Amino acid sequence: MIARLQRLLVLCVLLLAGTWWWWSGRQDIHFAWRVATALLILLPHAPVLAAEFLLLAAFGDHRPAPRPTPGALLRAWLGEVLWGIQTFGWRQPFRADAEPDHLPQQTSAAAPRRGLLLVHGFVCNRGLWNPWMRRLRAADVPFIAVTLEPAFGSIDDYAESIDAAVRRLQSTTGAPPLIVAHSMGGLAVRRWLQRSEAHRCCAGVVTIGSPHHGTWLARFAFSHNGRQMRRGSRWLAALADGPAAAAVPFTCYYGHCDNIVFPAATATLPGADNRHLPGLAHVHLLSSPTVFTEVMNRVRPARPGESAAVAPPRGPSPT
Repeated sequence: MIARLQRLLVLCVLLLAGTWWWWSGRQDIHFAWRVATALLILLPHAPVLAAEFLLLAAFGDHRPAPRPTPGALLRAWLGEVLWGIQTFGWRQPFRADAEPDHLPQQTSAAAPRRGLLLVHGFVCNRGLWNPWMRRLRAADVPFIAVTLEPAFGSIDDYAESIDAAVRRLQSTTGAPPLIVAHSMGGLAVRRWLQRSEAHRCCAGVVTIGSPHHGTWLARFAFSHNGRQMRRGSRWLAALADGPAAAAVPFTCYYGHCDNIVFPAATATLPGADNRHLPGLAHVHLLSSPTVFTEVMNRVRPARPGESAAVAPPRGPSPT
């Protein structure tokens, strides 16, 4: 669904920009104004992102991270603009299925391989992970990347997809997978972990910019899953009060330049290994070599009978 919607938006933007360029060329309009207007049409997300960064600066609380400088916010905005073009203008609408899941056959003599489950966030699909999937395949790491549907439904509805993918990975590799989730995907994983015995199927969870305590921007959301991510929502309260998955180690990456999930501490969890990623905006967090290296370090052959990966060293818990 998201791929079709984003394809339509991209084609409409290209049509509008082309129409403007043709029409303005027939008028007495200065070339610089033609170029500037065409760029504004082709990059409609740039002013939207600028507004989000202004809201972040005005209403965001950077703690426990240091306060971002204006220069850091400007660089984060530029990075998000460029990353957004690739993600929402190409990978998700046109290349969502370009990188198939990688499930190499396990030989009986080999130690079980640790697989990865990749879970995207709001208004995204599996194409979000294309750069990751290419590198994982090159390293022969088993992985599955899910697309969560319905795109604007309840986060509760995504547990089935996550459960099926986890069990498929475990049956193929012989070991519980590590789960890596971006944004809303971290909430969907936590909801799945509330299922009985689900924690036994999971070696650990790495969340990247996930609104574990909601986000200030969700007050403007109208979709079901968007409203669930409002700070203080009943759904988030029920998620926090539900059965705990204490046996599953969490690593939570958060950023003081995250233009979607703020205040910054909302992307952390009590008792988790909470790690700050400086200078990166929400979607651009996925480009961090720090995160990818950490994930690769935790994907290793599992020892026979092992049910979970060794938990990473625990850092300070700011919440």
